[in-house]
Amino acid sequence: MKKYQSINFNQKFDLFQEQWQPKVIAEMNDYQFKVAKLEGDFVWHSHADTDEAFIVLDGELRIDFRDGSVLIGKGEMYVVPKGVEHKPYAEKEVQLMLIEPRGVVNTGDEKASEITAENDVWI
Repeated sequence: MKKYQSINFNQKFDLFQEQWQPKVIAEMNDYQFKVAKLEGDFVWHSHADTDEAFIVLDGELRIDFRDGSVLIGKGEMYVVPKGVEHKPYAEKEVQLMLIEPRGVVNTGDEKASEITAENDVWI
């Protein structure tokens, strides 16, 4: 008999400490559900071919745009439209989920960076 198992976010977050390194926890069709811990400033970047969903599970995330910003608190989400340049920032550690197509690079069009995360890392 097949074993059905739910995914516990807290358990997944306990498995890693790295910042800005999204980890895949599930897939649906061609989309991946990724969890990440963020703190500090990221790089300006965009994703030419896809929207990017940010769901904050703990903490507060600010996403800067060239003409403003949005604050996303615990239990809130925001979808950055494809092609829109943005820069996430977290004053204190944020735990969040990203939903995006398989193969999306976390630094988008800024691929040559030391903070570019390895893709398809499952936990």
